[in-house]
Parts: sequence; structure tokens; C-alpha cells
Amino acid sequence: MHIDLDAIERNCATIRAATGPLVELCAVVKADAYGHGAPAVAHAALAGGASRLAVATVDEAEELRNAGVTAPVLLLGPLTSDEIPRALRARVEVVAWRAEFLETVLGLRSVSAEPLAIHVKLDVGMGRLGVREADALEALARQIVATPALRLAGAMTHLPCADEDPERSRAQVRAFRTFGARLKSFAPDVVLHAANSAATLSLHESRLDMVRCGVALYGLDPFGRDPAHHGLRPALELCSYVAALKPIAPGESVGYGGQFVAAEPGWIATIPIGYGDGWRRAFSGRTDVLIAGCRYPIVGRVSMDSLTVDVGPGTPRIAEGDKAVLLGADGDERISAEELARRVDTINYEITTALSRRPTRNYHRGLIDVV
Repeated sequence: MHIDLDAIERNCATIRAATGPLVELCAVVKADAYGHGAPAVAHAALAGGASRLAVATVDEAEELRNAGVTAPVLLLGPLTSDEIPRALRARVEVVAWRAEFLETVLGLRSVSAEPLAIHVKLDVGMGRLGVREADALEALARQIVATPALRLAGAMTHLPCADEDPERSRAQVRAFRTFGARLKSFAPDVVLHAANSAATLSLHESRLDMVRCGVALYGLDPFGRDPAHHGLRPALELCSYVAALKPIAPGESVGYGGQFVAAEPGWIATIPIGYGDGWRRAFSGRTDVLIAGCRYPIVGRVSMDSLTVDVGPGTPRIAEGDKAVLLGADGDERISAEELARRVDTINYEITTALSRRPTRNYHRGLIDVV
């Protein structure tokens, strides 16, 4: 895996340019920065203009702190009572929607500690975490403001369909803005945030005080089409190499189950990467690999450690040791995460978050020639 940190920085700058200087950027680096590696991406995002980071779990927060990240970190997910002390030690901002959670925090917090920053969460339609009743959440926010050991840092919601249904999302934003105005009347410094990447790029009214961008940060199109339409540059390239090149005769098969059977003489290239690396079994027979600037189809089943591609009849135009690009560009050809997602009926960021830690990560800045 080759991750371009310049692309991360530039994508952050592109987002900041779209939102304007008064809107804060929170870079979402959960799920190991969508498969890109959280510590390195966090530093690049901060250098690109993000002012805080967001994660989903206390493990992710601790990883950032252990990597020397000192910027504010917002922990978006729920916490068990066992995890709360770890969150306090990691000096994170947490999200609350129940009074019981505040009571647990106060019972575990050190008396000498700085006030804990709390963001309250209104559910405007996602139907998961948060509360739907604005009155109940306002009461919780007032309780936080009245408690010296706590600080009301923000109020948030999560838009469920900003990439698919803009009109419904606009109505949800209006509901949240109404709630936010109520909070601002007694907590004027509270940071309101609702927008994910799709909303940030398409719904200006959703930007409020801060946007939380994940997928766009990595140069992936939140609408699943083409990141270049939004001035974004993909940051990740995934490569392997041709480990073996062998002939195949008509009637011979390749891979588990023998699902691919050659109809004519040809050549099969074996690429040492598979679902153990996060290259999904669903790609079997549905996607391509770039070798020497040409597309070759994956044939047979993707296995744990390797896959096979049909490089055609006649004398092969490739050789053992040649680079094989699974995600990224080679010459004039490119395989994007958006293309891969369409081939297997999923979303582009499932492609990158599925990558395991087995592929070696190499970080660089700008274009490189990978051999």
C-alpha cells in the first residue's frame, strides 16, 4: 500500500476552501483512517488544515495519543463503564445523550482533572445513537453547563442520506439548526456539527460551525462517482507483483472449486494478494488488475493469499516480477475504489477499510514510481 500524504493534505485544504475559514474541519480517522493508517493520516490532516480528529473507539483514540497526536480528539462511539477511565486518560471529547452516562463519568473522573468536554447528540433520522426528543437533550445540555466538572463543547447529529436524498437531508438539517439555536441561547460557544463528506460538498446549510469529513479526506467520492469532480485526489495505491506466469490449456481450471475453465490456450499470472490482505473474495471474476499498463481480468476465486488473472493467448506481454496494480493507476489506466465498489455492489470506503494490516504501508509525498 502506497499512501500519498500530500493528497491527504491537499484534500483537507480543498475541503477548507469549500467551507470557508470560519468552519472548522474535523478529520475522521476511525477504522485505521479508512484503511490508510491513522497516525500518519492524522498528522497529515492536521497539517492540511484540520483542527481536530474523530474516532469511533477508545482503542483508536489511544493509538493517536501514543503516536504523539495532541490535537483534540472526538470519540464518536459509545463507551462502556470500563472504557470511560481510558477515555479520560486519553483526554478525548466524548458524546453523550443520557444522564446516566454523565453520572458514570463524574463518578470515575479525578477531582483535579480538567473539565471533560461533552458533545450532545440529537437523532434526526439515523435511528441509532442519540435521542430524538430535543427537549430531553436540551435538559441534558443544561445539566452539563451547570456542572463545573463538565464542559458543553458541542452538539451533533448524523445525517443518514446526504449522498442520496438531499431534500430529506435539508429537512433534517433544519431540525438540527433549530435545536442548535436553543443551545446557543444559553451556551453561545457550543460547536454545532452535522455534515459528513457528502453534506459538506453538496449542502451548504449543513456546514454550521464544523464539518466531519471522512471519505473525502482520502480522495474518495462520497457520491460514488469520481473524486475529481470535487477536486479530490485519491491517496491510496495498492500493488502486488506477478509471482508466477504459466500456460493453461483448454479444459484446465484455476483456483478453488475449479470455477474458471480455459476455453483456449493462454497464460495465467498469479498475484500474491488475497482476502487475507483484505482483497475481497467477492472480486472473483468481477474485477481487473493492471500489469504493464494493461487491464487483465481476475479469473477463478480469490483465495486467502493469492489471486490469478488471465493474461491472454500468445506470447505474454508481461513477465514475472512485473508490478500489478489492484487499486490505483498504471500508465493511462486507472482502477478506482469507485469502480471496484460498483463491480461488487458496495461503497468505495468499504473497499479501503477492508484492507488488512498485512500489506506493508509505505508513505510518500507526491507522485512516485513504484517498482
